[in-house]
Amino acid sequence: MERTLIIVKPDGVQRGLVGDIINRFERRGLRIVGMKFMQASRELAEKHYAVHQGKPFYEGLVNYIISSPVVVIALEGTNAVAASRKTVGATRPNEAEAGTIRGDYALEVGRNLVHASDSVDNAAAEIALWFTASELTSWPRNNDPWIFEKP
Repeated sequence: MERTLIIVKPDGVQRGLVGDIINRFERRGLRIVGMKFMQASRELAEKHYAVHQGKPFYEGLVNYIISSPVVVIALEGTNAVAASRKTVGATRPNEAEAGTIRGDYALEVGRNLVHASDSVDNAAAEIALWFTASELTSWPRNNDPWIFEKP
């Protein structure tokens, strides 16, 4: 099973969309293996966005993600990274399809509600940044055979 990281950003928390956003991933069939509500520190935010350091929007990203609490979720499932990104929609909400989180709820790129890992390698690194191993739990659901094909 592949894992990915989702962050419901401050705008999603402040707008009361956390439940709706989590519901989208669960309805898709992805399994929650870790979740927490937290206030991100500047240090954590800088590590998370390190790939953007030096870019004109870097400081704004860091300041934004620490401006209010976030919900951090580790998801597990077949093709979890691709499935999550498809569920989230394009980074620019005006390019996101209707039926995606951003297509349904967002208008501006700086307030696009959700972060979703963009690769399996980045997902592993991001999950390790936001969660300790003891905060993650793999578990079977009774309905897994109806969601995942067994080899």
